[in-house]
Amino acid sequence: MIRHICLGLMALLMSSALLANEVALNPNHPERYVVVKGDTLWDISAKFLQYPWHWPEIWQVNPQVENPHLIYPGDELTLVYRDGRPVLELNRGQQTFKLSPEMREVRIDEAINTIPLSIIRPFLTKPRVVGVEVLDAAPYIVATTDERLLSGAGDDIYARGITTEPEGNAFSVFRGGKIYFDPDTGEELGVEAIYSGDAVVTQPGEVSTLNLTYTSREVMVGDKLLPVEEENFDLNFFPRAPTQPMEGIIISVFDGVSQVGQYQIVVLNIGSQDGLENGHVLSVYKAGKTIRDAVSADRDATVTLPDEHAGEAMVFKLYEKVSYAIVMKATTSMHLFDKVRSAQ
Repeated sequence: MIRHICLGLMALLMSSALLANEVALNPNHPERYVVVKGDTLWDISAKFLQYPWHWPEIWQVNPQVENPHLIYPGDELTLVYRDGRPVLELNRGQQTFKLSPEMREVRIDEAINTIPLSIIRPFLTKPRVVGVEVLDAAPYIVATTDERLLSGAGDDIYARGITTEPEGNAFSVFRGGKIYFDPDTGEELGVEAIYSGDAVVTQPGEVSTLNLTYTSREVMVGDKLLPVEEENFDLNFFPRAPTQPMEGIIISVFDGVSQVGQYQIVVLNIGSQDGLENGHVLSVYKAGKTIRDAVSADRDATVTLPDEHAGEAMVFKLYEKVSYAIVMKATTSMHLFDKVRSAQ
């Protein structure tokens, strides 16, 4: 079962760089706001702040209040000043709370999400990024019943290479997709494993028989089997700037579009091994073009124009060497191989 994990790690979020700067409020910020169904944390933050990822600076949590770090429809947020600094008070029912750091695992079925769940849900569940060697070594479908080219839910399939029995004899069926490479180093960062369905072993052996219990697309000979993973992922996290410098590149864009806009999903060439975390906000920069210097006496002289700020993206799913991010704001069009850096 999907667990919703809330990380209220405010101590980590309060970087010294942010503390040294005055929080920039949205010039049109409200004094009070009542949360409604459909709101996201990013949207609410943007109502109060010029830079939504500075949210940890004005949101404080009191451990004496049950789940005050979660925001629910009907909650009233009030902007007040403490020691000259803006903070938000949470009013839930008849009590008013100040918010402060804590970490707790809770169900957040009714709490608002940080970003639009409907957009990122397909990327939170079955798709995976694995090493090419993992997919190469995985058990594979060698045949289908009645020599069908395509199989679906309810059909039996035959597979080779199953040497261990996972819990419940359950496997997910994947097909190898795009291989991600680092555009600077050429390093292979992983391969996208495209989810096709689920299957259970009904008769083990050198060639095992499995039954397809669910399919989201056709299953074919050559598809690979990987053990079913528990679908645990963060659904509620605070938008924030990384606490250390980050630099990366957009290496893939979903849906095959050439220009990237708001709420589109991109793949970055940085991941958990680089210190990236869910909720980290990165600024996107359109890479400056290299043009011929028509003024220079050297007819072969070229010059590279400065990178142009194009918007912000928030990381929502991590792998070791790559990550998925959703574009939250686009001030100009973005493209494949544009750069990302820690938002300030």
